[in-house]
Amino acid sequence: MNIQNLRLPGIAAALTLALAGCATSSPGYSSAPSPSYGGSSSYGGTPANCYDCGTVTRIEQVATGSSAPSATGAILGGIVGAVAGHEISAHTGGSKGNQNVAAAAGAVGGAVAGNAIQKNTNSAAFNVYVRMNDGRTTVVTQKDLDGIREGTYVRVYNGRAWAQ
Repeated sequence: MNIQNLRLPGIAAALTLALAGCATSSPGYSSAPSPSYGGSSSYGGTPANCYDCGTVTRIEQVATGSSAPSATGAILGGIVGAVAGHEISAHTGGSKGNQNVAAAAGAVGGAVAGNAIQKNTNSAAFNVYVRMNDGRTTVVTQKDLDGIREGTYVRVYNGRAWAQ
């Protein structure tokens, strides 16, 4: 058998596998949890047997992370980067001029990295208050809302609220 004869079926098989990975999931196979446990819907379209479902009554934004001033990460990163750049250049035999250039480059790189780290630690989160179907009230804290607003019917699952 010739290699040319195997090339076309091999390419077709590879493309089929690649496209299968991009396909959307079938109905009933979602990454988000299902809204009920197989129960029928009650009047109004809400699942009658959903123990962990309810309606969002309030959403409040809360700050997480530290309360350090906004430039703290850049300043501390710049200092650490400058010292590291100077020391690395000094230990690898760099001249005094090279040590200063390395310190300046380290300061810039450290400031950028420190600023990015601080931005990630000072992100906001949301407290989502949910009045459950059985009358209980629960609160979950999550980073994003994914379209959830007050009055949205949700399922509370795995520590967060999922819109239904």
